[in-house]
Amino acid sequence: MKLGIVGLPNVGKSTLFNSLTKAGADAANYPFCTIDPNVGVVPVPDERLDKLAALYNSAKVTPAVIEFVDIAGLVKGASKGEGLGNQFLGNIREVDAIVHVVRCFEDSNIVHVDGSIDPLRDIETINMELIFSDMEVLEKRLAKQKKLAMSNKEAKKEVEFIGKLLEHLENGSLAKNYPLDDETEEMIREYNLLTAKPVIYAANVTDEDLSDDGASNENVAKVRKYAQETDSEVYVVCAQIEAELSDMSDEDKKLFLEDLGVSQSGLDKMIAASYHLLGLISYLTAGETETRAWTITRGTKAPQAAGKIHTDFERGFIKAEVVNWKELLESGSLHAAKEKGLVRMEGKDYVVQDGDVILFRFNV
Repeated sequence: MKLGIVGLPNVGKSTLFNSLTKAGADAANYPFCTIDPNVGVVPVPDERLDKLAALYNSAKVTPAVIEFVDIAGLVKGASKGEGLGNQFLGNIREVDAIVHVVRCFEDSNIVHVDGSIDPLRDIETINMELIFSDMEVLEKRLAKQKKLAMSNKEAKKEVEFIGKLLEHLENGSLAKNYPLDDETEEMIREYNLLTAKPVIYAANVTDEDLSDDGASNENVAKVRKYAQETDSEVYVVCAQIEAELSDMSDEDKKLFLEDLGVSQSGLDKMIAASYHLLGLISYLTAGETETRAWTITRGTKAPQAAGKIHTDFERGFIKAEVVNWKELLESGSLHAAKEKGLVRMEGKDYVVQDGDVILFRFNV
């Protein structure tokens, strides 16, 4: 999974990225300190892996990972080359979802690029730049398809669709909110539009707003309402606290969060939000050699899940030996779980569940 972190300059975007990835992007208090997109790969915390690895005495533990791309702060006119312009919008096209960091805190020491705190204005500024960039992509496609439409029925259909979609964008609406059928959904996927991507809003607050999850912060309430209206996810984070957590041991992190009255770190919240938004789950494989998490889309059937490990597993799929991770641990061994009848043999139509421990049987 690849997430692009975006936002206006000085909203806490690079501070958050640094804390998530410990990649050390320059987080100075001025616009465009991130000149090239910074990329960091972060393991997904998963308590199940360590417990299964201990059971099997695994030589290696491999968690699922998320790749974060930190895009330089966008400003009005970015789609037309203002600030550092369109090159950064191009970087966002490669991600699965966008994490939009929105400033919901007051701090006279950190200058806001527009002079005041207004999260909805900030969201609109970024959205408009993404819309303008998408319109440019569609207009180029439209010019190309119009030539073909004279003699090609499919091209004619596409020209009509692009025209309607452009009108939708011109009204300030996002591509992801355009009503689609199967045919147009395939077309829009091909365009790889920025405003068609799922969005998670990271409401950046002070540590004082963390204990009640931003419930008393009016700016957070505005972001939550907007996220609900646009089928997006939102989570509350304090980038400064995340920066402090990034240098702590797991035990110290736990104690620090307890002192703040918080149960989850910002990273945990972001992962939960992104998995929920993208409809993702993890199944597990375990043995002496390696215990590993594999990320798949909810609703994936056993052969396709096997294909995540290797295409041969999908091609030659025979059966899947499946047991729930908790039942396996409670049994004390795979052999004991089998004796209790907890291990099932599943076929090609089995829909893999989150937390399944699976051994695939295949033949090629």
